[in-house]
Formats: sequence, C-alpha cells, structure tokens
Amino acid sequence: MSTAPERISYYEILQATQNFNECNLLGTGNFGYVYSGVHRDGKTIAVKVFNPQQEAAFKSFDVECKVLRNIRHRNLTKVISSCSNEEFKALVLEYMPNGSLEKWLYSHNYCLDLMQRLNIMIDVASGLEYLHHGYSTPIAHCDLKPSNVLLDEEMIAHVSDFGIAKLFGDGESIVVTNTLATLGYIAPEYGLEGLVSTRCDVYSYGVMLIETFTRKKPSDDMFSGDLSLKRWVKSLLVQSPHDVIDANLVMNLDEKKMEKNVECVSLILEMGIKVLCRIFSR
Repeated sequence: MSTAPERISYYEILQATQNFNECNLLGTGNFGYVYSGVHRDGKTIAVKVFNPQQEAAFKSFDVECKVLRNIRHRNLTKVISSCSNEEFKALVLEYMPNGSLEKWLYSHNYCLDLMQRLNIMIDVASGLEYLHHGYSTPIAHCDLKPSNVLLDEEMIAHVSDFGIAKLFGDGESIVVTNTLATLGYIAPEYGLEGLVSTRCDVYSYGVMLIETFTRKKPSDDMFSGDLSLKRWVKSLLVQSPHDVIDANLVMNLDEKKMEKNVECVSLILEMGIKVLCRIFSR
C-alpha cells in the first residue's frame, strides 16, 4: 500500500537550510537545486527545491512524488517529506554523505577500488531490477547516469532523481515521450523516436558499467564521428586492455595482482559491451 510522504512547511525548510544558504548547496540540476539541512528530528537531510520559473520543474516534482511514495528498496533514494503550494515545491530526501558516483570517478581527491566499483554497480542493478520487476507495474528511470547514483555512509549506492521517470500502466511496455534524457546514456530508440521502455534503463546501465571501469565519459571529446565509448573499448579490449581500463585500478600493484584486476575488469567490460549490443540489436 502506497503512502504519501509527511508534509513539511516552507518555514521549516527555510530553517533547516539556513535560508537556502550557499554553504548548504549540494548541487544544481535542470529543474532546481539541492541543499543539505537539519531536519526537526536532528537528522541531516537533502532538500530538493524545484525551480518555480519552469513548468517542467513542477511536473518533475509531481512525477517524483508519484514514484517515490510507491517504492521501497535499499538501493533507491528515500523521500522523507514534501512541501507543495502554488509557488514553491520541494522534496526532503535521505542525505547521502558520500555524494555521487560521478564525484568519486572524476574528482582528484577521491578514488574507488575495483570491489567498490563492482559493488556499486551491483547495487544499481538491484535497484533497477526492483523498478522493472519488483513493483506492481514497471517503472523506467529514464535518466540513469553516475551523477544520479548517490552513496551513503557505507558506500551503498542509491539510484536517485526520478523527475522524468515513466510509470507503465497495466499491459504497457512502451510509452512515447518528448522529454529527452542525457546524451551519451540514452538508448537509440529513446533518442531517435522518443520510445521509452525498461530496456532504455538497461542500455544506460551498460554505458555506465563501461564508464565506471574505464573512467571515460561517453561525452568525452575523444568520442566523435563514428567513434563511441562502446566502439573504443570493443576495438582495444582484447589486444590492449590496459589502454582502456582506468589506470587507478592497475597502478602500484604487483604483477600477479595487476593481471587479476585486468582479467576481472576485462570480463566486466565485455559484459557491458554485450548489454549495449543486445539492446541495440532488438
């Protein structure tokens, strides 16, 4: 049985975020801002404030409320409270102290070892499996990428940002949309025809799996024309795996450990390529 999140007042949010102090700003997105704050029960929270100047932002709020009030899974972000009136809309979410997977992949002060990356991707897969098969009707996230994977204090991954998610009705498996997700992660049928299905999430997962172990974004400047992240990895993986695997996963290791890591990551990358090829060929 679904339950709506408890309500929180605008003034409570102001107090929690110190009047939306810049020091509390965690990040910005297409539809608004995310602040850290302290809830009335003393817990640290994340407050997602939607931009009132954008009609699409308020629609995104409605979608997130609809999705998050219906789902419960350890690898999906949890909504605590909501605030909604004609001029202001916000969600109070569980705070993720270790930030996003994107931060850990690309910030110089952070580094993930092989097992941490693998566990994160297993967590994401578990969350997706629940969205696609564990709820009464399938849900497609539609914008899976490293910045939408958040890490808690134990480095457990939580899929976040359901602002453009799609809930399928009984018997539905494909819906049409004009809302585009992030280039590089978007499935071909979604980008070209606006056709959304749970397979689109699987495609995005394949891209992110490759990105996580190569530390190369699909939007990297090196990928242009016919060269994509998938083609680059596929062309080099067999003969020159060291050229595509993130150097952080193999440096400063003895030869035996290094070769084990190379073998393991190569198998993971092969899986990512197979996912993309299988989804694309259907």
